[in-house]
Amino acid sequence: MAYWLFKGDPESYGYNDLEKEKKTVWDGVANFTALNNIRKMNKGDEAFIYHSGKEKSIVGRARVVSAPYPDPKKKDARIVVVELEAQGRLKNPVPLSAIKAQGKFNDFPLVRIPRLSVMPVTDKQWSALIAMSQQPSES
Repeated sequence: MAYWLFKGDPESYGYNDLEKEKKTVWDGVANFTALNNIRKMNKGDEAFIYHSGKEKSIVGRARVVSAPYPDPKKKDARIVVVELEAQGRLKNPVPLSAIKAQGKFNDFPLVRIPRLSVMPVTDKQWSALIAMSQQPSES
């Protein structure tokens, strides 16, 4: 199993929307690197949902419930999507500022490549972020 982070604008589609729908097709990704990350996903992989914009926090968890497949809305087979299922909100959102304050995340794509919308999360990073979500945020 692998871990991932999906970034989204809560004004367009946020974790509240995913919770209401329970499952969604994660589409709208056009960046080459982000699409390559989607292509590496497997059914059963776990993911964080990150709210960009004003919030800038990891807010919830999801599970990849389909293998990647070409976006049926596009005429380009290189544009792929996966289906995600809500797995619950984090006890406490994990703000980007708290992640950046921890030196152990210097190699995390969320810190290094902030515009990337879909990125891998290492086992160590996943565990550390889950632990951080158990503590109330100070920001």
